[in-house]
Amino acid sequence: MEKITISKEMAAAVDSYLQYRRIVGEDDGGKLFTPEEYEQYKKKMLPIRQKNRLFVSWTSPTGMDCKLVGPETQCFCTHRYKQHKTDFEDIPKERPIFLPCRVKGCQCKTYLYVPLNGSQPIRCRCKHFADEHHEAEHYSCKKCSSCTEFRSSFTCGCGHPTFTHDTVVETKEERMARGNPVGYDVPYAAMGGLTGFSSLAEGYLRLDPSGTGAPAVDILNAPVNSMDHPYLKTYGGHHDRQALTNGLCSMTEQLSHLKTSEEKDMKYFEHCYQERLKMERIAKRQKQHSKAKSKTK
Repeated sequence: MEKITISKEMAAAVDSYLQYRRIVGEDDGGKLFTPEEYEQYKKKMLPIRQKNRLFVSWTSPTGMDCKLVGPETQCFCTHRYKQHKTDFEDIPKERPIFLPCRVKGCQCKTYLYVPLNGSQPIRCRCKHFADEHHEAEHYSCKKCSSCTEFRSSFTCGCGHPTFTHDTVVETKEERMARGNPVGYDVPYAAMGGLTGFSSLAEGYLRLDPSGTGAPAVDILNAPVNSMDHPYLKTYGGHHDRQALTNGLCSMTEQLSHLKTSEEKDMKYFEHCYQERLKMERIAKRQKQHSKAKSKTK
């Protein structure tokens, strides 16, 4: 394999371009700003973003943010969040806040998140995909006249169907009032609801206020049972949890708990396998013995 190396100057140029793209986003129309234009752009836009950033999330009926929208998150209209209007000099007073798509010819009036089933798009109850529906009005289907709105029964990881969720656009103050994290002020375009690395996880997997929240102390100190992760079952027990947390559990203490149910199962399967091999060897010897006996006759 050929190893590719670049100089510090080239690496710095790549970092500068990435920084430029995160700040400018789609606002340069595909043509890079001159250094002077770039500086003017930053002087105008960075204060606006620090003051009027909008947080976008896809929220369940319980208030959990099941999906935090980022620059590359796709809208119902198939365009990315960064291709919508995300910067406002003055936040609109009306709610909900509309974020229209800026792609030429697109009729999308506001950003609307549609989840995926793994990597595959979900279907409406009319059996057609989201991109087979109109991106304006009530998202009626282009393929069949009976479907007047996109409504999918696909169930989110939180346990609620898609149609019970809402795409929420809120200010920093409104998000804080809901008790959810807002992260640090950043100069980047179309950050949406991203506030940290955990923002990339699904809502029910995040252990911050925007998801399920941190486990209660009673749960952390609960005895290990058959439903726990194999690691906890291997090093299980309330005493061991405390010892591991405090860094006081020795390797000898850990190894004393290695006889888990999984290992017992593996031992049983290995015993069965060895017995089968033994029976095959006996059958092979008997066959060879019978052949030799038939030849002597």
